[in-house]
Amino acid sequence: MRRVIVPAVAVLVSLATAVPAPATTEQQKVPVAEGYGGAVATVDLDASKAAIAVLRKGGNAMDAAVAAGAVLGVTEPYSAGPGGGGFMVYYDARRRQVHTIDGRETAPGAMTATSLEGIPFAEAVTSGLSAGVPGTVAQWDLALRRFGTLSLKQALRPAIEVAAKGFVVDQTFHDQTAQNADRFKDITSTARLYLPNGSPPPVGSVFRNPELAATYRELGERGPDWLYSGQLGREVVATVKQPPVTPGAARTVRPGLMEMRDLRRYQALMRDPTRVDYRGMTVYGMAPPSSGGSTVGEALNILDALPEVGLHEYLEASKLAFADRNAYVGDLPGVPLKELLSDGFAKERACLVGDRAIAAPAAPGEPDGDYGPCAAPTGTATPTAEEGPETTHLVVADRWGNVVAYNLTIESTGGNGIVVPGRGMLLNNELTDFTFGPAPGDPNLPAPGKRPRSSMAPTLVFDHGRPVLALGSPGGSTIITTVLQIMVNRYEFGMSLPEALAAPRATQRNTAQTQAEQAFLDRYQQELTDRGHQLVLNPEIGAATALEILDRNRVQAVAEPSRRGGGSALVVRPRR
Repeated sequence: MRRVIVPAVAVLVSLATAVPAPATTEQQKVPVAEGYGGAVATVDLDASKAAIAVLRKGGNAMDAAVAAGAVLGVTEPYSAGPGGGGFMVYYDARRRQVHTIDGRETAPGAMTATSLEGIPFAEAVTSGLSAGVPGTVAQWDLALRRFGTLSLKQALRPAIEVAAKGFVVDQTFHDQTAQNADRFKDITSTARLYLPNGSPPPVGSVFRNPELAATYRELGERGPDWLYSGQLGREVVATVKQPPVTPGAARTVRPGLMEMRDLRRYQALMRDPTRVDYRGMTVYGMAPPSSGGSTVGEALNILDALPEVGLHEYLEASKLAFADRNAYVGDLPGVPLKELLSDGFAKERACLVGDRAIAAPAAPGEPDGDYGPCAAPTGTATPTAEEGPETTHLVVADRWGNVVAYNLTIESTGGNGIVVPGRGMLLNNELTDFTFGPAPGDPNLPAPGKRPRSSMAPTLVFDHGRPVLALGSPGGSTIITTVLQIMVNRYEFGMSLPEALAAPRATQRNTAQTQAEQAFLDRYQQELTDRGHQLVLNPEIGAATALEILDRNRVQAVAEPSRRGGGSALVVRPRR
């Protein structure tokens, strides 16, 4: 029997964070809803309402997830959209199978291991060079054809309506626009769309994107080939190769390497999920090129191997899992995924966890199948590369028991900052997720057609073969720690799901310092400092969405109460 070390004020923390009561109306943005017939949680009310409308009309969870994702391309355009990519983990209730769909962007055929070398990160972000071949549209199409009941044209209708009629600008949208204003003004098409009258749209105003409405409408009529082998694709390539820089702008905006042949070669892929057993449950996640499933899974295995679990152990397990992620995980053959997720490897790594924090960066282990009682690592630590903090995540369940956890992104807030002229869609800067080098042997160096390593971690948890939890978050590499900490809060510390999301967070990614939110520092800094941890402030970590299936028919959907402006949880039939 292992001992769970519940943080002394864990319950107090959760109750002190004012979690609103379950929703009683669709017209207000609330973070917790409980009821029947299907549920959704997203960061945005319009997206959640679109998903619920699909479910009420008889659509299934995949139909609703695609509809909500398309709406987020309108209302959360700095995090998602048709110019980006993402990962889905899906439970097919009729067949009792878990599937994952990889819609990650790919590097152009002309990209090499040295294409990003020596370029300052910020300069690489705002460029054509950072734009990967978009995967979102192909992913939507594959998801609907394999698992949905709607056509792409039907699934895009809610987003077309929101883009045409507009949505009310909130503080988050305004602030994100303002944070990007300096680079947006240097791109003519972006400035025209997002800086009307030369400044960000004011809070409370109605923002419309008729060009994106027209793009979605034509995409629905013509299908994905319009992007991957047709006129829209040619416009994307032209924008990447010759970004529409504002005359007189001093910014260096590098041209990209994308060609039409890169778009024609793109495919969204069905992949096997990762799988680990944890506390008698089964946890499914996303396999490479995402590191989400492998890193969350390894950390859970390490925790399962420890005699006691508290915040110190959570941070140490994350540290060790990130050391192995950085050394071994990327989009390449030979990732030792089976060994990274093996119990033997987890026990070998867990024996390094003691009373004091391991010095960071910690060296990776050796997932070679030959595990001793406590092997000292001999490898060289690899630093955790910089990743954009944005992305968005949504969860959907339907009345038939199907469940979707879906991460979608254009990478940094605002992607590469370049709107395709006349199309209303921002392009991604996903290729900055590659290691810039030089880094011989790094599994995440760029290569032709390669998909950059991701931290997105859409996750499903099963108990005795039945789905009980779906969750995920935005936040770059903090996605992994956010998902992990929510699971620790829920299953180790006994918090309810709303409490587990609302509780203050810390993120340890094999770095010398652990970043933490202010409320976490206030409560736990001294305790963890005494055990050798160095903590520094990160004002906001993640913006999770999750749902818990409470019994055969009842679901609780949960979003953030305050992070990133708070999220929106809705159910088809609220519990009375």
